[in-house]
Amino acid sequence: MDAARDAALLPTVADGVATVVISHPAKRNAMTAAMWRALPALLPELAADPAVRVLVLTGAGATFCAGADISSLTGEGDEDPQALAVAAEEALAAFPKPTLAAIRGYCVGGGSQLAAACDLRFAEEGASFGVTPAKLGIVYPASSTRRLARLVGPAAAKYLLFSAELIDADRALRTGFVDELLPAGQLDKRVAEFARVLVSRSQLTQAAAKEFADGRTDRDAHWAAQAAGSGDTAEGVAAFLERRPPVFRWPTAD
Repeated sequence: MDAARDAALLPTVADGVATVVISHPAKRNAMTAAMWRALPALLPELAADPAVRVLVLTGAGATFCAGADISSLTGEGDEDPQALAVAAEEALAAFPKPTLAAIRGYCVGGGSQLAAACDLRFAEEGASFGVTPAKLGIVYPASSTRRLARLVGPAAAKYLLFSAELIDADRALRTGFVDELLPAGQLDKRVAEFARVLVSRSQLTQAAAKEFADGRTDRDAHWAAQAAGSGDTAEGVAAFLERRPPVFRWPTAD
């Protein structure tokens, strides 16, 4: 039987949160070539959906993603397996709304690549992290290397890349790869709780902050104009003074 037939990205949308589940149970949720291709095709649809305010990426069962399914990346004609992974990573990094990786179990190779492309990473105790191209003699993509170094710092990035060793969740938290570390059994509850917080906040603030924090420098005037015309600041101040939840309007329909 072909295990790759059971490999898929499974999206759902509920209460403002899009959840994309990496599901390939036979290979610890390793990404097949088809799954790498599917992610850049799926994300624009979710980004354009006004019902989606936050994206959560997670793995089925007890594993986030154990990397790339090497067996599926052979015999693919002229396609470059690394290019497929980079395209998926860049599409995830470019998603215009907050993204959160919910990690349990293995987050290795391509899994770490995807997790690093998210805005935030919450992990469960017992998770393991690794960036493993040195085991295969692969030059890690330049864009992925730079993203990893920005996230954890040059020394920690070199440790991971030079050694291909796995690190535990405590060390991942210390290096900054993980933003919150949860006790066993608490990950889903905390991610749902935090996603609800993000859904309640200003999308205008989040969208501008994401671009600024990611280093974009050509949109200052755009976001100043958006802020001036949105009415969100006035609503936020009024809601604070009136002790009620704000009702932010941005982005308004054309």
